[in-house]
Amino acid sequence: MSAYTKCFDPAGARFGIPTFPWQFAPDGYATRRQLRAGGLRPGGQPVAAQVMRSHRGRRAGVQVAYLYRVDLAKPVRPMTSRKWAALALAMLARRTCPACRTTYSYCIPTSLGMCILCAYPEERRAA
Repeated sequence: MSAYTKCFDPAGARFGIPTFPWQFAPDGYATRRQLRAGGLRPGGQPVAAQVMRSHRGRRAGVQVAYLYRVDLAKPVRPMTSRKWAALALAMLARRTCPACRTTYSYCIPTSLGMCILCAYPEERRAA
């Protein structure tokens, strides 16, 4: 059984929804990113189909992308001034170190939870 036939289930008998091999989805379907690039959003519609391919790095052995119907997609809501303000505040919080309250031009690493200088103070003293 080839990888193509494992992922080809247009009736949805095996996976519950129509499944197609990677890059072989029929016209009229798009992923979230493809919808967004076209100025659309799913708009509350359920997943209509999926594309699948084998992937050695995944535990399940497959990579899946969900597809939505383009004809049922709605236009993206425009950003309001309050949404822009909320986004700016969220980005400011990601760039501000909670320990020293310094604002940087880059986002603070989430793995450290603080800026590099606060995370490794012994290296700052040595320099």
